Order: sequence, then C-alpha cells, then structure tokens
Amino acid sequence: MFSDPRFTGLAHLMLAALRPPPGKGRIALALGLGLTTHLVFAAAVLAMVIAMFFGMSESLGRVPQPWAWLVNALLIVQFPLAHSALLTRPGGKLLARLVPGPHGATLATTTYALIASVQLLALFTLWTPSGIIWWRAEGVMFWAVIAVYALSWLVLMKASFDAGAEVRSGALGWMSLMARIAPRFPDMPTAGLFRVIRQPIYVAFALTLWTVPVWTPDQLMLAVSYTAYCLLAPRLKERRFAARYGARFARYRAAVPYVLPDLTRRTADAKRS
Repeated sequence: MFSDPRFTGLAHLMLAALRPPPGKGRIALALGLGLTTHLVFAAAVLAMVIAMFFGMSESLGRVPQPWAWLVNALLIVQFPLAHSALLTRPGGKLLARLVPGPHGATLATTTYALIASVQLLALFTLWTPSGIIWWRAEGVMFWAVIAVYALSWLVLMKASFDAGAEVRSGALGWMSLMARIAPRFPDMPTAGLFRVIRQPIYVAFALTLWTVPVWTPDQLMLAVSYTAYCLLAPRLKERRFAARYGARFARYRAAVPYVLPDLTRRTADAKRS
C-alpha cells in the first residue's frame, strides 16, 4: 500500500502544503524584529522628550532614598557602557549571535538599535525623581525655552538623517534581510550638518539636555553625565573611522572642527567668494 505511487504522490502533496513557503520564516523574522525595534525606538524617543521636558521630575521609578541616587546613576551609566561595548569587535560578534539561526549577522544593526532603545526606555521611565524643583520656566520664557528645546530635537533628527537614518533607526538590518542582501552601510557622512562639525549628532543630543523648561538635580545629573559622554565617546568613533577610511578621514578631520563650528574660517571663506 505504502509503495503505491498514488499514495506516495498524495503524501508529497500533503507535506508540501504543510511546509512553509521558501523565505517565509526569513520574512517573518525580518518584519517581526523590525516592527518591534521601531515601536520600542519610538517609545524610547517619546519617553526621552517627555521626561526631560519635566526635568526628570515625572517618572515611574519609586526607589527609596538614598538608594534612588545609586539606581539612577546605574541607569545613566548602563547606556553608554553597553552602547560603546557593542561597537567593538567582540561586541559585534555577540550581536551576530543574539538572534539564533543564520541571520544574526545580517540583523546585527537592528538588534543593536533594539538594545539601545530598550536601554533608553528603561532610563527615562524607571528614573526615580528626587521631588526637588529648582526652576520652572513661565510665561514668555516658557514658550521661548520650548521653542529652543523643539529646535534641538529637530537638529538631532536632521543630524541623524545626514548620518544615515536606516542605521540609526535599525532599519538597515531587517530591510537587508528582506532583500536577501548583505547590509551595506552608508558612506562616511560629510554632507549636511557634517559639513559644519564632525559630530552633529552628539552636539544636538547635548543641546536637548540643556534646553529643558524645568530644572532639577535630576536633570543636572543627567545633563552633566551625558554631555561628558557626548564629548568623549566620539573619540572612539573617530578611531574606527580613521581605521576604515584612512587618509580620506584624515583630510576631513583636518578641514572640519570637532564640535564647535569655525565661524572665523567661514567668514573668511565668504569674503573670498
């Protein structure tokens, strides 16, 4: 009976019907991880905007003092430590293994963005406020500060776009997997805000830290810590760029200042033109 060709053919048809179409698992993985990453990324950005708007005085953390300051400090340091460690060669290997199966390396940039988003979401939602308000903008000053705060976020968005939004948002990994191609990173950014300074993303993020309408000890702690990070972390990034782009990056570094625009040189260039 089992050797009957009709039975064998029927069995093959049944197995084919139960077997998922080629690539279906790959597409489901790419879309699932991509959607999760973008949702968490959006939630993290929204949490950042709202939490700093209130000077870190409104959050879900309820750790009793004096332990709250220790927990808040740990929330601050966990982001830059992991964020930088995952950009090293061992960190890259770890990212490639976090997604089981053959697609971990392709999805590494998406996984990296997801981890960073979870870290930021934890920081800005689990912070325990001190309950101390030093200063709150009111009247015309409130609207002026809000305008500068919004402008700082717009500059950050522009800088991220100039650097390659697909990498910053985590879209590069899952879109590459959908297309069945190796992730292709954008070229060294030199256009847009990168014409003015070499590190516009870090500068813009630092601006968001200092242009808030409410000032508390919490916000000051956050602003000082992450401003130091924004000044020091790009040094590691520039080492990677120097190794990757060599003389090209050396010429760019010699021509474009680090974080402060060279207004004197621009004025001289304008006069010559």
